[in-house]
Amino acid sequence: MALSASLVTELSRLAHLVAELDLSRPEEAVRALDEALPTGRRRDFETMLIEAHGEGTLTPRQGTPEGVWFGRVAKPSVETSEMSIDAVDMEGEATPHTHPRGEVSFCVAREGAPLFDGHSPGWVVLPPGSHHTPTVVGGRMLIVYFLPGGAVEWGPKA
Repeated sequence: MALSASLVTELSRLAHLVAELDLSRPEEAVRALDEALPTGRRRDFETMLIEAHGEGTLTPRQGTPEGVWFGRVAKPSVETSEMSIDAVDMEGEATPHTHPRGEVSFCVAREGAPLFDGHSPGWVVLPPGSHHTPTVVGGRMLIVYFLPGGAVEWGPKA
């Protein structure tokens, strides 16, 4: 089963927007993303993501540690403004990595009152050169993330 056409359309629209943002200015980028996804549209997008996760089309593969589910939505391409789009459903810690060109995540609470690296559900923008060990505490989150050019360096900070 494939992702719904409406979800693919919305992810593509958001990828084009992310490509235009200056990720070295995270607060401004979050404001622009919030404006592009107002409350009603945001709820619809969250519902589409949760449904796709439940169907096993968004996050079909189990990762490590156990309980982490992930999926590749799109490789960098013209259709995604050279953004890779991936999704993960998680609680706890995931694999540490560095974002040579930045990372934009959209986080949806699935259980409890989760925080992603200290951030409430919604948009999280990490600037170019940032490094983190993605961590969800207080519950479980479904996270869709956009990487310019698919650029990521897995492992400890160099």
